[in-house]
Amino acid sequence: MVMMLFGLVVFLGIHVVGSLRGLRARLIASVGEGSYKAFFSLLAVSGLLLTAYGFALWRAAGPAVIWHPPVALRHLTLLLMLLASIAAVASKVPSHIKAWLKHPLLVAVKVWALAHLLANGDIAGMVLFGSILGWAVYDRISVKRRGEPLPVAPGTYAGDALAVGGGLVVYAALAYLFHPYVIGVPVL
Repeated sequence: MVMMLFGLVVFLGIHVVGSLRGLRARLIASVGEGSYKAFFSLLAVSGLLLTAYGFALWRAAGPAVIWHPPVALRHLTLLLMLLASIAAVASKVPSHIKAWLKHPLLVAVKVWALAHLLANGDIAGMVLFGSILGWAVYDRISVKRRGEPLPVAPGTYAGDALAVGGGLVVYAALAYLFHPYVIGVPVL
């Protein structure tokens, strides 16, 4: 439990620091952009690994179940994960989907976290996915307040086809490979 919580503090904390543009600018000015990015990346990856390992340990110790999600939520989770996968790919491809979602990677993270909250009724899952959902909501509000430029839709729909096709590939890889073999929980 402690390892996962520490990992979340590191991972989410470094992302909150990145959202505070004044603090971020002062850090970059004092250490340089390359050093800032390297340190940010090191802390983010370290926090992510600590979170994942701590989550696995917490659940292996015996999950404290608050509620048992009904089967219908499992189906909703599968649908939401398809949407999250498409949004994640759309964040990297110029498309109408990217322009419509405005910040598709944050949408993907929010949908991913919500889907996993719906599918997991144990305390470890609620803390993990609830924390990430809370951060993603905070970051979306932060991005809106900063007034960063929004993506513009391209003239063709090729990017949309690429985002949907790539999202389907990512979804299949997560469902059939990553989740059962890395996480140890088959979803289908």
